[in-house]
Amino acid sequence: MAVINVLAPHVANMIAAGEVVERPGSVVKELMENAADAGARNITVELRGGGATFLRVTDDGCGMAPEDAGNCFLRHATSKLRDEHGPEAISTMGFRGEALAAIAAISHVELLTRREEDEAGTMVTLSGGEIQDMGPAGCPKGSVFTVKDLFYNTPARLKFMKSDRAEGAWCVQTALRVALGRPDISVRCIRDGREEFFTPGDGKPDSAVYALLGRDAALSMLPVQGENEGVSVTGFVGSPSAGRGNRAMQFFFVNGRGIRSQSLQAAVEQAYKNTLLVGRFPSCVLYISMSPGAVDVNVHPTKTEVKFSSEKRVFDAVYYSALNALQGREDRVELHLSRGTEKRLQPAVPASGQEPAHTAAPKAAPAEPAKGSAAPSAAPPEQMTIELHSPSYAYGRGMTAVVPPRRPLREESAPRQERQGQPTQPDPPRPAPRAPAAWEPKEPAADRRETVPPQEPVRVAGEVLRTYIIAEQGDRVLLIDKHAAHERLVFDALKARGREILSQGLIVPQTWRPAREDREALEENAALLRELGFDLEPYGEEDMILRAVPEALDPVQAIPALEEICEKLKTGSRDLARDGILQTISCKAAIKAGWDTDPMELQVLADKVASGQIKYCPHGRPVAMTLTKRELDKQFSRPALYNSKKSGGFIT
Repeated sequence: MAVINVLAPHVANMIAAGEVVERPGSVVKELMENAADAGARNITVELRGGGATFLRVTDDGCGMAPEDAGNCFLRHATSKLRDEHGPEAISTMGFRGEALAAIAAISHVELLTRREEDEAGTMVTLSGGEIQDMGPAGCPKGSVFTVKDLFYNTPARLKFMKSDRAEGAWCVQTALRVALGRPDISVRCIRDGREEFFTPGDGKPDSAVYALLGRDAALSMLPVQGENEGVSVTGFVGSPSAGRGNRAMQFFFVNGRGIRSQSLQAAVEQAYKNTLLVGRFPSCVLYISMSPGAVDVNVHPTKTEVKFSSEKRVFDAVYYSALNALQGREDRVELHLSRGTEKRLQPAVPASGQEPAHTAAPKAAPAEPAKGSAAPSAAPPEQMTIELHSPSYAYGRGMTAVVPPRRPLREESAPRQERQGQPTQPDPPRPAPRAPAAWEPKEPAADRRETVPPQEPVRVAGEVLRTYIIAEQGDRVLLIDKHAAHERLVFDALKARGREILSQGLIVPQTWRPAREDREALEENAALLRELGFDLEPYGEEDMILRAVPEALDPVQAIPALEEICEKLKTGSRDLARDGILQTISCKAAIKAGWDTDPMELQVLADKVASGQIKYCPHGRPVAMTLTKRELDKQFSRPALYNSKKSGGFIT
């Protein structure tokens, strides 16, 4: 008896639907992409009950003829391919002809469609993939797909559905991704009668970013423009200070198609490696254009993953485009001071229905006591609140911290002594401007970045806690972390010099068996590994032996470091493999907090920071914060410097 059965067409369609339609958001994606292929300029997405109960996509595309309206629901029926050569260079969003057949197999579908040249349109109703009714109907140009009761005949899939709230949110997010990838199409999304978003469709990516991601995200974006060997990269990357706790704000589009790609994620994050805090992720909206023949979009049923003919070429294009966008950006944290009587740190997330602490209106000051009444014996000291206004750092956006009141100074009978018992030295005279310190590295002229316009001179007012430099430039005060600033200075100098790193030999060499592709990458880049301080050579057919490691690297961490280097060598530029080692070297070589530092060195660091040449340490921490004179005047309730109405002169 035969044991191999040929499945009935409707059973095969239901099984295929499980690959293409994972959830209601999959229906939104397929129908919107079909509308885009049809030349639509306006698309409306409506959904109720999370999308499974009711979902409708309306477009003003080319529409379909009556005979095509029925054939479009047949499996592998498509207008995008003609012969076997079509898949070699796919330039449309859909191409396999599986989406409509899969959707119709597991739901009730109604289609209204009309071409511009036709007097009447066509209406088709289907249930479980079978046509129930078909005939002429009045409708505008374009197509209207209505999908009801998704998975009604596949209860095994229906039980894996999440709540209506979660599925509806995913549908909206899916529609947002499609709309973000096509700024030339106006998209309106309506969920349970409420408009979720609307894009103007003016063809400008910045308009789409503003409409879909919000004002704050749009203002924190930096424009990207780059090209590498036929791969063009445009769009936006987020400011380093706007790092996020996840990758939800990373969007990649290849030839207009939204995709997921770990390689592209790694390329963007590598560009931020030395400017973003550990555990934070950059945001980006990147449009990658390349020859359709250089990318294979037929590697995943939902077409959300692609394969490039040259992964490294695309990686380098994205990496260097993002890196160039980040260079020359001044993104220093600005301090805003406000008076208050808070007793503790304000919560980062306010309670429901309450305004955040730093945005709530200030409380009214207590009324002065009436004449003759007894004044309080000891009024509580006033405290100062510092608001860190930056798109986002590790301490949170707009989070407020309370500085306790300063205690009264004790009278000292003798001059203050240093820790070593030496007498206090008077403040040194101001050094000559721009006098280089002995440790200041000289960068090659060819590697210098474009200089910024001349700025006001910087005066170092002093140093506090033997850690932070206080400098004055114009009407602002700079607070500089000297260790972080010097660490970045040394790091940049080492990268520019490209000199070999000293290594330390291992008393007991380590043997290691890397993966086959890792071994090939290590052998191909043996010269680079020697530059980094590694002495690594083949040991037998599969193993390798490690005889030396960089001077600053713990031998215990040598193998994990090599594994990370292998990934960078396989996916990106060789220069990326140097950064991890250079970070450690620069940290060891930099001046430390608590050290006594020469005033000339402090002046050099202040000049570098004020000019914008140094912004972040190699680990992504900010090196400086800014406090403006306006904020200081507000704290001391000083009037404006000029007040012509009252005195017509300068107020001291």
